Amino acid sequence: MNENVNIVFVLQGLNDSVTNRQIYFVFALMSYLVTILVNLTLILTVCLDKALHQPMYIFMCNLCFTGFCGASSFYLKLLLDLLADAHLITYTSCLTQMFFTHIYILCQFTSLTVMAYDRYLAICQPLRYWALMTGQKVVLLLLLTWCLSLLETAVGILLIVRLSFCSHRIARIFCTNWEVVKLSCSDTTANNFYGIVIIILHSLQIIIIVVSYVHLVRSATRSQTDRRKFVQTCSPHLASLLVLSFSVLFDTLYSRYGGSSMAALQNALSAEFLVVPPIVNPIIYGMNLRHCQNRLVHKKTVVCILVRSCA
Repeated sequence: MNENVNIVFVLQGLNDSVTNRQIYFVFALMSYLVTILVNLTLILTVCLDKALHQPMYIFMCNLCFTGFCGASSFYLKLLLDLLADAHLITYTSCLTQMFFTHIYILCQFTSLTVMAYDRYLAICQPLRYWALMTGQKVVLLLLLTWCLSLLETAVGILLIVRLSFCSHRIARIFCTNWEVVKLSCSDTTANNFYGIVIIILHSLQIIIIVVSYVHLVRSATRSQTDRRKFVQTCSPHLASLLVLSFSVLFDTLYSRYGGSSMAALQNALSAEFLVVPPIVNPIIYGMNLRHCQNRLVHKKTVVCILVRSCA
């Protein structure tokens, strides 16, 4: 570790003209500002409105918060690099970026699993929902989500810290676990095993979500009320799961098996899991959850009236 502290990695994914990088900067800044806006709007709406202090909306806020953190860990460094001539990142900064991006990914999957469990109780066992999903249970599930994600991420970081490196050139626009491991001269068997364990663990979470949806679909076919509830509350959850899963799958396959052709396009697409879900999730939930949508429309109307009265 002491030998690695002075290492500076070179990010090779931004080797483009100054003009192009300036254009990318404008789009990246706009994307980041939209990400901040939509996530904070939804989080503040839920926090400030007591009618939305329900388990489903609390878990949704947690999902948006992790998305905001993950996007920030990516955008802040990217925006600086787009304006700089040299695209460098220190060893410590690289580990920090990896820490937050992996917390984001792992926490998102676990949050979606918890949300699937919540929807299962709400639709399949509505009479027992409030007895099963108590305030203490909500806090426990949130703690479990964060503690599990922190533990998984900490193990991955510790496995990287023990490595020595033969190369300092990362063929990406940001630091990821596998890209850094590929630069090592040390034995990476433990790192590979860790990656397999993480994939298996979160694949099991996806299986749990699928099983819960089988029960949800069966329950939704019983009555029109259950079908309406399923469409309103489960469709945004399913959309979030699909967007995140395909984004992470693409990044994993590209990182391990991607070639060098069309590197600029591949680098942009590989960052999809840090760009798309944090923007899409709050928009999907804000548009599809009726109570949340009504509150957002109400607040927008109040703001418009105040602005007009001041004018």
